[in-house]
Amino acid sequence: MYPIIKKTILTPTVSQLDIHAPLVIKHAKPGQFVMLRVTSDGERIPLTIAGIDPIHESVSVIFQVVGATTYALNQLNQGDLIVDLAGPLGKPTELEGLKKVCIIGGGVGCAIAYPIAKALWNQQTEVHTIIGFRTSSLIFLESEFKEISHTFHLLTDDGSSHSKGRVTDQLQSMLNQGITFDEVIAIGPLLMMKSVAELTKKYGIKTIVSMNPIMVDGTGMCGGCRVSVAGQMKFACVDGPEFDGHQVDFDAAILRNRMYQQEELENYQCEISKGGETI
Repeated sequence: MYPIIKKTILTPTVSQLDIHAPLVIKHAKPGQFVMLRVTSDGERIPLTIAGIDPIHESVSVIFQVVGATTYALNQLNQGDLIVDLAGPLGKPTELEGLKKVCIIGGGVGCAIAYPIAKALWNQQTEVHTIIGFRTSSLIFLESEFKEISHTFHLLTDDGSSHSKGRVTDQLQSMLNQGITFDEVIAIGPLLMMKSVAELTKKYGIKTIVSMNPIMVDGTGMCGGCRVSVAGQMKFACVDGPEFDGHQVDFDAAILRNRMYQQEELENYQCEISKGGETI
């Protein structure tokens, strides 16, 4: 059992849990994830490690309530227990040798992008950050990103806060100014990462994306997290979750992620009805 040390509500649909997991934090690095189960009969879900606290021996995860399991997870509070938590899993982000990087986060993907940006900042890399959200009520980690960015840009799709537009609009603007990077790291919705990769490919800028496909065990045994990269089948849990964005078959990944949307929606509605609450 893993006790929740702290719960923080970041937006109406996004929460952060700090979970006591001393064995996990010993080896955790930016870009890795954990697999957890809320209850003994529940499904396993992957959540990226958003941070670690060596003093309290805790790992932080940030998640959006999008289905039955994340709904159940969001019902937990400080002092409650999580049944299973395994990790760290996946390969950590390759940070060595990077001098100037653009970090791009979209929506809840910002939770994954932040620890990477922080690690780069701590190693004296020049960090330029672009983050985007649909609307102002969904914004989180704004001040945290500002603190570890040489330049910081926040956009909303509807213009309700900061600049109106998409992350690719800001990236294009920077590229038009002659600004270039050793690497672009884009993390967020598949369509966003696809658009970023298509743009950077024109400029020959190496681009890394973090894939979050359907995942069951996190160890490569189930094969559920298949991702086509450069025409070869890879497993996001053991070969990734990060891949060369110019080689990922995003169209195939989008189709796979939509396979169980209806079933997940039904399970989500069932959980809400049992809890007697709305999100």
